[in-house]
Amino acid sequence: MSGSAALEYGFPSTHSTNAVSVAVYALFTLHSPDSTTPPTLKLALEILSYCYATSIIIGRLYCGMHGFFDVVIGSVLGALLSIIECLYGDIFDEFIYTGSLKSISIVLLSILVLVRIHPEPADNCPCFDDSVAFAGVLCGVELGNWHFAKSALSWNDPVPATVPFSLETLGWSKTMARIVIGVLCIFAWRGIMKPTLLRGLPPIFRVIERLGLTLPRRFFMQASEYHKVPKHLKVDNVMPSVSDIPSMLSSIRNLERSRSISIGPQSAADAYETMAFREKRRRESISQTPLNYSSEQVNVARNESLGYFDVSKPRKQSNAMLTVGSLPTPALSSTSLYDNLMENDISVATPITPDSMTQEPIGITRSASQDRRQNEKEDREMFSQLEKPRVRYDVEVITKLIVYTGIAWLAVEGNPIFFQILGLGIDPTHA
Repeated sequence: MSGSAALEYGFPSTHSTNAVSVAVYALFTLHSPDSTTPPTLKLALEILSYCYATSIIIGRLYCGMHGFFDVVIGSVLGALLSIIECLYGDIFDEFIYTGSLKSISIVLLSILVLVRIHPEPADNCPCFDDSVAFAGVLCGVELGNWHFAKSALSWNDPVPATVPFSLETLGWSKTMARIVIGVLCIFAWRGIMKPTLLRGLPPIFRVIERLGLTLPRRFFMQASEYHKVPKHLKVDNVMPSVSDIPSMLSSIRNLERSRSISIGPQSAADAYETMAFREKRRRESISQTPLNYSSEQVNVARNESLGYFDVSKPRKQSNAMLTVGSLPTPALSSTSLYDNLMENDISVATPITPDSMTQEPIGITRSASQDRRQNEKEDREMFSQLEKPRVRYDVEVITKLIVYTGIAWLAVEGNPIFFQILGLGIDPTHA
């Protein structure tokens, strides 16, 4: 499992939430009284919806990204959200489109409060960044729809704030020009606003911090602890910058993995879980009789051992078998022992490592001081193998929120108005 994938653990499974919500919404639409979908196509789309949601859920379990409880709760949450949207979505839209400034202000303030009370992640993972980006998009969409619906440039059919468009009227040339210009506007907004905010916000944050109004978050450095945010900082894992596009295209052409497959803990949470599991097994094994192995079996295990995390060199597989009681087991190496401990109910006196293999036979319980020193050494090795997270700055949260709010606003209102100015729109009265 790659280090980036290990950071995607979480409860509930948002992949399951998204997949089930899309599937449920599609099924509601297909079974709507207003649906004119032919029966054959309707059946095909229903099967596709079920297969889509099921494949995502099973995939999360199969890849080890989530547990059963994670995907179940995520699926239930996705279904509930989609049902609420289908039953009450029109009422909410009417509240937005016909509401006053007070109405849209309440909606935007509610979204910002949700960002503020977002649970602190256990790891320095991108989950909070993704939530901030989503909240920014939601703010931009609702604000843009609210304002655009009240203008004379929008259509009210099929819903208020509909962007006037007709391929027959505009033609392919103007349509393609709208797409290109719209994308360039979004990239230009992001390319200008992100560095501007990263330079201008730290002094403001320091003033707020001195006034005692700061609300620090875990894993984010406060403005008083740094002078300025470094240039070319990779603060956005959701939308790539223009400078990242060539490297992305190159990686797609080469089709080679930029990261190797890793074995063992990939995040601090994994490491602490491993330490807790090891301590639990150690306590359970204290009352058990030490395992007895022959010198030949010990030598086999010594030769096969490479360490917990050394996967850079190929390892010669051995067919030698060790016996625990009357049950045959494969010759234990450090990596295989780690996998077996986490998957099976195996109790040993101490974890097997290359150093311990050369010092004493397997199964012989060491003194408490030796055990402690060995465990500390293994812990240092384990944490040294974890991918070091980059420094994250407090201004990144507001920067991401503003940038993605602007991107969404451009998509629903800014670009359509710009198209009208450039002569790439159509008469709003021509429905």
